[in-house]
Amino acid sequence: MRPSWSLILYALLVLLTAQGNNARKIISLGNGKDNNEDLIDLYQGNEHDHDHSTSSSHMHHMDTALLNVFFTPKDLKLGKTMPIYFSKNDPSTSPRILPREEAASIPFSISKLPYLLEFFSFTQGSPQAKAIEYTLTQCELEPIKGEVKFCAASIESMLDLVGALFGSSTKFKVLTTSQLKNSTTLLQNYTVLEAPKEILAPKMIGCHTMPYPYAVFYCHSQESENRLYQVLLGGENGERVEAAAVCHFDTSQWDPSHAAFSVLDVQPGSSPVCHFFPADNLVWVPLPA
Repeated sequence: MRPSWSLILYALLVLLTAQGNNARKIISLGNGKDNNEDLIDLYQGNEHDHDHSTSSSHMHHMDTALLNVFFTPKDLKLGKTMPIYFSKNDPSTSPRILPREEAASIPFSISKLPYLLEFFSFTQGSPQAKAIEYTLTQCELEPIKGEVKFCAASIESMLDLVGALFGSSTKFKVLTTSQLKNSTTLLQNYTVLEAPKEILAPKMIGCHTMPYPYAVFYCHSQESENRLYQVLLGGENGERVEAAAVCHFDTSQWDPSHAAFSVLDVQPGSSPVCHFFPADNLVWVPLPA
């Protein structure tokens, strides 16, 4: 049998709190300049790494430093040094994780966008409104061939959907990227300190945080070959990071304008694409029977 939902939920909430994502309050649109700017920053920093089927037309909004998460399998070796961007999160301004009942009481659909902008006190056309529209649009897009996707607005719903994809009798665990030493440096050179450890799993589900007034996770799983790794990295400033990373070996269905192709100078289907997961992202894998 699968472990108790209550135990998994408790452990996950502790994990997310430690990572800086369990905020003290919902972002109140229009009630705080810093919170509004955080929503915009989240929008600009998240649109490149989770969706493979749509254009990266918003790349002009992003600091190019944010794209330093992509690499190829040949880079994943002991002693390799590369520039990597790991975001830092402020618990006081990060979106709050809502209980299932509260999340279910708020519409989550692009068709309800006018109502939601009024509900959260955002003006139409504002950067915050565009961030909300972006998330709703991404969550309603059709998956690419061989992909299963969903958006979860609560931990309970995410656990239910992950369990359904893996099978009702399957036990599973979650992996994240952990910063082992506090640092304020976002982009620096990191060196692979140990031989990367491959996590053998027949299936994996990556869940990425999305820009929204409360915590929303974009989760997806692909049937094509993917390999998951845990990588111990050492920063040039002494920071140590135990990073989760995935390599996608079939990118033939990805949109040609995906940011990864530009960064790595490759074409869809011509090369595997790997990326590190930010600290607030989750990777679910089934445990051996």
